[in-house]
Amino acid sequence: MNDIVIRDARDDDGDSLIALIEACWADYPGCVLDVDGDTPELRYFASHYTGKGGRAWIAELSGKVVGSAAVEPVAGGAHIQSLYVDPALRRQGLARRLLALVEAEAVASNAPMIDLWTDTRFTAAHGFYESLGYQRQPGTRRLEDASSSIEYHYVKDLPGP
Repeated sequence: MNDIVIRDARDDDGDSLIALIEACWADYPGCVLDVDGDTPELRYFASHYTGKGGRAWIAELSGKVVGSAAVEPVAGGAHIQSLYVDPALRRQGLARRLLALVEAEAVASNAPMIDLWTDTRFTAAHGFYESLGYQRQPGTRRLEDASSSIEYHYVKDLPGP
């Protein structure tokens, strides 16, 4: 895990990021990554988030993209996007490292809270977020995407300045 380098994302990370997400979603029947139809921002990951006043990171191991995360400001706080870790590297602390960067960026921007939406099928992720103080909110939302996703909403209050 010490050999993993976390750096700011670049737009040329798109193809590697897409491959990472496809590998992550392969564990979940029915999850389909339709980049052009649902998530074209993956092709220009860095500029998409910096253009919104946010930030995106990539984790690399020996030049291979093995993790990602992004944060963007939203009304009332900050929003987490694209937190992914290579399935072979799960439960080794990389997601915590990435999430710590996201939360620190949100705190630095004086966001009072941070939130995220996660597919109902990603049960391991739900436990991870809950272990770090994220609270699942009532209800779900349905996306009109290729995966027919239904998502849970999680929120965490952040410390003040």
